[in-house]
Amino acid sequence: MGNFEFVVGRWPQIGDAATRAEAYLKPDPRAAATYARRAAELFTEWIYAAENLVRPYDDSFSNLTHQKPFRDAVGDNVGGILKSIRLIGNDAVHKDDDLPLLRARLAIEQLHSLCRWLHHCYADPAAPEPAPFAFALVPPAPAVVIQRTRAELEKLQAEFDAARADLTAQLAAAHALGAEAQAQLDALRAQLAELKAANEAKNADLGIADPTEATETETRSALIDLQLREAGWILSDARDREWPVTGIPSPSGTGKIDYVLWGDDGTPLAVVEAKRTRKDAREGRLQAELYADALERDFGQRPIVFYSNGYEHWMWDDRRYPPRRIAGFLTKDQLALAVQRRSSMKPLGTVEIDGTIVERPYQWRAIRAVNESFEQKKRRALLVMATGTGKTRTVIALVDVLQRANWVKRVLFLADRTALVNQAVGAFKMHLSDSAPVNLLTDRDSDGRVYVSTYQTVMGLIDAGGDDLRRFGPGYFDLIVVDEAHRSIYHRYGEIFDYFDSLVVGLTATPRADIDHNTYRLFELDDGVPTDAYELDDAIEGGYLVPPRARVIDLGFMNRGIHYADLSDAEREQWDALEWHNGEIPDEIDAAAMNRWLFNADTVDKVLEILMQEGHRVAGGDRLGKTIVFAKNQKHADFIEARLDANYPESRGSLARVITHASGPYAQTLIDDFSTPGKAPDIAISVDMLDTGIDIPDVVNLVFFKPVHSQTKYWQMVGRGTRLRPDLYGPGLDKTDFIIFDVCGNIEYFNVDVPEAPTGRQTSLSERLFGSRVRLLALLGGSDDADDRALRDGLATRLHGAVAAMNRDNFLVRKHLRTVDRFGQEAAWNTFTAADVDAAAELAGLPSPAENDPDEMAKRFDALLLDAQLAVADGAPIAPAVINRVVDIANGLTERRGIPAVDAQRALIAAVADPDWWQAPSLALLERVRVNLRELVRLLDARGREPVFTDFEDTVGDSRDVEIARVMPGLDRRAFREKLLGFLDSHAEEVALHKLRTGRPLTALDLAQLETILVSAGGVDMAELRAQSVEAGGLGRFVRSIVGLDRSAAEAALADFVAAPGFTQRQHAFVDLVVQQLTIAGCLDPRRLYEDPFTGLAPEGPDGLFSDGQVTDLISRLRRIDASADPVSATG
Repeated sequence: MGNFEFVVGRWPQIGDAATRAEAYLKPDPRAAATYARRAAELFTEWIYAAENLVRPYDDSFSNLTHQKPFRDAVGDNVGGILKSIRLIGNDAVHKDDDLPLLRARLAIEQLHSLCRWLHHCYADPAAPEPAPFAFALVPPAPAVVIQRTRAELEKLQAEFDAARADLTAQLAAAHALGAEAQAQLDALRAQLAELKAANEAKNADLGIADPTEATETETRSALIDLQLREAGWILSDARDREWPVTGIPSPSGTGKIDYVLWGDDGTPLAVVEAKRTRKDAREGRLQAELYADALERDFGQRPIVFYSNGYEHWMWDDRRYPPRRIAGFLTKDQLALAVQRRSSMKPLGTVEIDGTIVERPYQWRAIRAVNESFEQKKRRALLVMATGTGKTRTVIALVDVLQRANWVKRVLFLADRTALVNQAVGAFKMHLSDSAPVNLLTDRDSDGRVYVSTYQTVMGLIDAGGDDLRRFGPGYFDLIVVDEAHRSIYHRYGEIFDYFDSLVVGLTATPRADIDHNTYRLFELDDGVPTDAYELDDAIEGGYLVPPRARVIDLGFMNRGIHYADLSDAEREQWDALEWHNGEIPDEIDAAAMNRWLFNADTVDKVLEILMQEGHRVAGGDRLGKTIVFAKNQKHADFIEARLDANYPESRGSLARVITHASGPYAQTLIDDFSTPGKAPDIAISVDMLDTGIDIPDVVNLVFFKPVHSQTKYWQMVGRGTRLRPDLYGPGLDKTDFIIFDVCGNIEYFNVDVPEAPTGRQTSLSERLFGSRVRLLALLGGSDDADDRALRDGLATRLHGAVAAMNRDNFLVRKHLRTVDRFGQEAAWNTFTAADVDAAAELAGLPSPAENDPDEMAKRFDALLLDAQLAVADGAPIAPAVINRVVDIANGLTERRGIPAVDAQRALIAAVADPDWWQAPSLALLERVRVNLRELVRLLDARGREPVFTDFEDTVGDSRDVEIARVMPGLDRRAFREKLLGFLDSHAEEVALHKLRTGRPLTALDLAQLETILVSAGGVDMAELRAQSVEAGGLGRFVRSIVGLDRSAAEAALADFVAAPGFTQRQHAFVDLVVQQLTIAGCLDPRRLYEDPFTGLAPEGPDGLFSDGQVTDLISRLRRIDASADPVSATG
């Protein structure tokens, strides 16, 4: 007599498959699991028939068990058991390896729980409760055992699938029978419903528990087992669980480790200490540490430590890092690599930076700063690098160092646009070809060392893989690079960084002072102190970028709007003839409407006229230099293009092109044409597309024709013009600056320390609705009104359904699994109070199939009515803005005639449109409005206000040049020098002066030329000149002290000094001070290295940072630089 006798009589098909599964358990575990899966399929089919559930189009076993009506009928516990049996059965049929007896036994035990649940709910209430599963009742294996092959099991599964398809066809045929047969079927279902109700009453009276309800220990183990399985740990060997150890400080001196994860060589890679689900997982830290000590004594290898309560997991590689929370477990290969790295990782300072990838000192400094940060056990770093200074190449060189040092194996490079992904892939192929970069947008199956993707794609791939091993598990990547790291990325995609257990490097062009607090916190840094910074003013001063010249254009309409009283008589006639919104002719148009829905031709023409007259031109002045116009929206961009075509018909439409996301697949072709020197178009008009992601050195004009309120976007736009471009204006005539024409006051806005907008993350509409319903439910908790109770019950049912439908395997949901389990129970909502609001609100942003209404307008209407209900429930007045918006909607619906759905609600619509109705509406009335009108809102014109096109004469005020704050204009130093020695600057190209500035050796003839230049200027006291020269150590040294040493020459003189392996961030900073002093004073007495400002960085001077040999080398270089201002004959 086996464990399934109670099933055979009542459910013979299920019983037959279950009995076979039990009979095969000992002789053939794979066959047992296959039959268990078959029994679970039959169980599912029976529930669909008994509960009269609608079958989905995809009626595979997996999809049937995931349907919400099915889950509502059986509950989450049954759903989880079905999934487990299905997965074990799949492994039995499709994998070559033998299925361990323990896993097959788990499937049989879980099948027994299913059958007991079936009896619990649908059997005769008088029937005795089945006994728990007893392994002793499993039939013994026969003397001769012939196990089925994989091919035989696949054939058997195919027969099961065919039988299930036949059963489905029979059920469909049954539904098509006549009225008499349907009546019989309905009668049987009624009997089942009566049995189910009777069993519920009996079980409640006798306190009989649901047989699928797991104990706390079982729940914890199931959660941990599932996530270990996702990491490839099958746990089929007896040694995997309850491994005994000795030498533990306990009364017995012994202990049993919950889980040991073993390597292929038989050594322990990790221990997992499991705590109760109600306990803090961190309570298991000490116990896990003691177990690791014991295993290290026994095997000579210290395992990595995990401790978990099923919901939260902590990892501790105590040879390298402090404990940290982790989203799951690591695979065998990942754990083996982590253990191996303890001895194979090289000190990052000993690995030479590849000078073929990066050649600039500030790039080396940035790499070394990150390296030092990582070696100090910090796991996140932020680099601030101005647009155009080689962020991508810097991080490629960093990846190269980390991989050669065995710190990193796989890298994920994240960007927010497809164009940036493609550029990064190309850059890695060019500069680090053996990294085998994989573009996850187009190739999701290949393996490589570097993966490049958008944030959205990676979020989808994390949950991909179905029933197989989760490919992109928490330990898959060792390093994540975040291109343009700022708060909006974190708010939208921060879960990615929480999920992957990796080092993180953020890149941003936003100046350090403008980076918000949350971004620094994401990278675990103090505000204003990134890991390293090379900002725009640094790059301009260093000669790596060109500076902007900013010109503010003061347009009357853009600043003050259009007033009817200010128009001419002819323009007033045009104004009166326009088709205004709702037919109401306004007296004025606010400036905010400009280029949003009102487009004035003369305003655009005046801006274009200034651009054409004052913008940089190329080809000997015959052609406007490459120009980007940043427009406010697509209609504005199209209007600007139309005005250019109208004003310059001779260009035949080739002068300017709109390049926006609306350009579709041809956008890249347009960008390529714009990027090509001498090829049309010369003007690109963009809306949120060309502000980042393109590198076009020929751009010399930017037009800010829209207001910007984001620091990040502002600096990205400025960065479009900063690239160097040799010979742009002809041979030897390089690009020296670019012009920004600011029409909307952006520069003056950001020149002031205006705080960035509040840093709270933007709340989605679905999130708002969930939160509003939660708060309303809490407010209704104590109401005795019948209508209020009905509203409350409806809210509770909806909220429970939303949480219960959440996919527990989704990585976003899994992080909140404890709270999902709590509010996935209907009882949690039935007793919901204000004390539960904060906990429930944690779930507001999680995806739920039950809340996938695609009708945005209906959801916005829901939000309005919920705001009104919240006010009423709280005893507060309804906000006038809410009332006005709903009244507007009602008025709009009033105008929709001849539509049956609207006509059916016309009385309600008329009532809501009346302001008096809003004096004291009840919660029930507001709910009636929400339910009955939400589906009608989509009938309103969603396009909003139609655009208005005008041609009124605009005015141009006093346009002026301004400086951009936090940017040291490249001409500032030249202006300073002109003020001191204008006569020298006017001869800047003289050979002698050029040699002085670039550090090249002088001859006696060069000195004579210098003296001649000074004498020819007049007004120079020769006696004083000679006295100053003697004091400085010579005429050459005196002149260089005034004009300084060119920064690039100073950096070149020290380039191989800083390129030496092992150079640290502080050493870089010290050398940067040396370069700065040389640039200002032209020379540096080595004794000053032991004075301020150097002692502020190194109190002991260079001796505290460098070896004796390095100090000697540095001093020798300074003396050579100093001596280069002397004539060769004097030093030779």
